[in-house]
Amino acid sequence: MGFNWKVAGCAGVLSLGVALSSSIASAAEIYIPNLSYRTGPFAATGIPLMNGQRDYVEMLNARDGGVGGAKLIFDECETGYNTNKGVECYEKTKSKAVVTQPWSTGITLQVLPRTNVDKIPILAPGYGFSPMADGEVFAWAFNPPISYWDGASMILNYISDGDLSSLNGKKVALLHLDHPFGKEPIPLIEKLAEENGFEFLPIPVGLKEMQNQSAQWLQIRRERPDFVIMWGWGAMNAGAITEAVKTRYPMDQFVGVWWSGYDGDLKLVGEKGKGYKSISWNVPGSYPVMDDIKTHVVDAGNSLLDSPEDMNSVFYQRGIVISMILVEGIKAAQEKFGTPEINAEQLRWGLENLNITDEVLADLGMAGMTVPFSTSCTNHTGHGGGWMLEWNGTEFVQVSDKLMPDRAVIEPLEKAKAAEYAESNAPWPDRSALPCE
Repeated sequence: MGFNWKVAGCAGVLSLGVALSSSIASAAEIYIPNLSYRTGPFAATGIPLMNGQRDYVEMLNARDGGVGGAKLIFDECETGYNTNKGVECYEKTKSKAVVTQPWSTGITLQVLPRTNVDKIPILAPGYGFSPMADGEVFAWAFNPPISYWDGASMILNYISDGDLSSLNGKKVALLHLDHPFGKEPIPLIEKLAEENGFEFLPIPVGLKEMQNQSAQWLQIRRERPDFVIMWGWGAMNAGAITEAVKTRYPMDQFVGVWWSGYDGDLKLVGEKGKGYKSISWNVPGSYPVMDDIKTHVVDAGNSLLDSPEDMNSVFYQRGIVISMILVEGIKAAQEKFGTPEINAEQLRWGLENLNITDEVLADLGMAGMTVPFSTSCTNHTGHGGGWMLEWNGTEFVQVSDKLMPDRAVIEPLEKAKAAEYAESNAPWPDRSALPCE
């Protein structure tokens, strides 16, 4: 009987099809959901951050086929910055996720106890509960590269020229969102005010007052603080900056946390906002990584940016840094456990063993874009420091050398508050099941 090329051809196609199906079915994927907020009163600042996070991941997928042989599945679950919706998103995404990114201190506090049970790490870069730095208590929570208490320390060090005793007899106001996020720096500032003899004046801004802060700025005019520190977010920042200009508060005495340093808010007042400052752990600029994102994502039509010019935003580039931190944790876990498709427990190890050096940043095309830092079993933040940015009338520019937090003051408070949290949420697991490596 002769050889049947038609049958052989069909068999070959079938064999190839089976092989392709098998290959597709076995392709490694890593699911990294993001509890985003592109809607609601915080959308203006949430959108550029989410866009930056997303575009870095999409660039890696397009340029490198993912990370370590695994495609990254970046999925957003919209919370509107609402805590209840955030918890719903956490529950909805946790079964497949290797990480949860809550994107709100309120949501972070709600899911914090659940992650011990679900064994899924929280990644909250530059936000969340400051005592999460204590890895001996919070084994599943990470907030690199600096915490809110680190930020408050750096701001106070900057305005006092490195000598907090020089603030003796002066008045420092904290204009803050009346929300867990906005209340974060209060314990540390209270402590430092008592130790250094300055008056601390907290001024809360309710969620319904964000766009109309006339009462708060009337109080500022009456109290005449020497400095106003802003712990604001979303619509609150634009409202505060507009009121400061209107009331002619000296902008060079007005300093914000890194979430109060959004270009779009300052563009509303332009030259009149000149001198306003914001502490930051990223510096906007033209970095090689930006060229790769433009080539593989923006120019390819796979970005959600309204305009390529938005790539220059402080927050868009901070989103890139945030996804970089997550990806470096994934890489560390892949190398440690010898698998491209890591799970949540393996990523926890990766996030606990980050080592973001100047050399690593240079290799990533991000030299100078963010601060070097490392994490460990006991240190889940890294405490890498930051820079002061200043609005020059058209953009934010770096105006300081790298600033560092006063860890000798902060660390005892972290440990005390971490122990207090564990006691009030007893039974709280110790690290015996997760020995340090």
